[in-house]
Amino acid sequence: MPARLTNKHILLGVTGGIAAYKSAELIRRLRDAGAEVQVIMTAAAQEFITPLTLQALSGNPVHTDLLDPAAEAAMGHIELARWADLMLVAPASADAIARLAQGIANDLLTTCWLAAAGRKAVAPAMNQQMWADPATQANLGLLRQRGVAVFGPGSGSQACGDVGAGRLLEAVELAGLCAGQFETGRLAGIEVVITAGPTREALDPVRYLSNHSSGKMGFALAEACVEAGARVTLIAGPVHLPAPDRAHRVDVVSALDMLAASEQAVAAAKAAAGPARTVFIATAAVADYRPAQVAEQKIKKGLKDDTLDLTLIKNPDIVATIAGQADKPFVVGFAAETQDVERYACDKLARKRLDLIACNDVSRGDIGFQSDDNAMTVFWPASADAGGLGRAELAKAAKTQIARELVQIIANHLSATPRT
Repeated sequence: MPARLTNKHILLGVTGGIAAYKSAELIRRLRDAGAEVQVIMTAAAQEFITPLTLQALSGNPVHTDLLDPAAEAAMGHIELARWADLMLVAPASADAIARLAQGIANDLLTTCWLAAAGRKAVAPAMNQQMWADPATQANLGLLRQRGVAVFGPGSGSQACGDVGAGRLLEAVELAGLCAGQFETGRLAGIEVVITAGPTREALDPVRYLSNHSSGKMGFALAEACVEAGARVTLIAGPVHLPAPDRAHRVDVVSALDMLAASEQAVAAAKAAAGPARTVFIATAAVADYRPAQVAEQKIKKGLKDDTLDLTLIKNPDIVATIAGQADKPFVVGFAAETQDVERYACDKLARKRLDLIACNDVSRGDIGFQSDDNAMTVFWPASADAGGLGRAELAKAAKTQIARELVQIIANHLSATPRT
């Protein structure tokens, strides 16, 4: 199976039933495809297969108790739900499907289900008559209406001796269906250029000016755009992150390097797809200034010098340069601020002729630079009836989830606004 689950976080819920033994093979298949897997087991599931088995296969502790004092000191069930890119309940018994459909939260699995913001799926496994019962079908109908994917079931002989629908799908098929959850096609035929990470501005051969950007948000966006079907060029400053599969990576160091690479990549994208089907996303934390002179040799510390004077000159504004092109692509900017976040972001949106801007408060210790989580407010120009600005709030979640939500907003704008 193609490794389309690389770095995805799969939260697997295992419920009671003879098919629970198949969860061991499913974990192995998910990990072979590149996913990281954490497991929740109900009390009934533990009667069929041990937590120790699934812990050994997943490489992570298995979660069984809703009120585990050690985990709940940090609101463990909420953190676990937030961690998941996809929550899959497999096997999903008739009882579990009923509780999920009705919003009952009386154990760890159902509580995490309600708290999970990512994709959700169930893989039913039960007796053929239980599967056919109108109550079960009604519960599945409710889940489908809420956007929950239903994987299977298969048909064939069952442990009870019956023959019919209700068998859990095989592990390799379930893993493939999980991978398919991340292939949206919303940006099919779109060329996307993304800048990510910091830049470094040399002072001398061994020193430079830089910032705390990790590049995680830009790399998460590159992955989300690939999932959505776009052709992606990722222009990365000096970071130590693996590029997403099927993204073309260009490594740069300075702001001038990043500008040159951005102009070249955007020109190539517009030539391939046209300006109306080209998107430029500027997540990079580009240095505003660079030294006027770069010393050829290491600057030595003088015995009597308590200060060092540097002359800095302004770097070019990359996102404004791209947005200022006569045949500009769809341009998305980022504003990482420490105060007056909304005011600065909206000023930047108008002044730089951006189509969207995503802003966040990097003074918060729980999001932004170096963190795996983020929270954002997205603004865009709108009609006077809407107050001149549209906005969307992206609540705190993993950067991978935030990236998918932002890609959804971008796709909606591209489809709703004809551009020439």
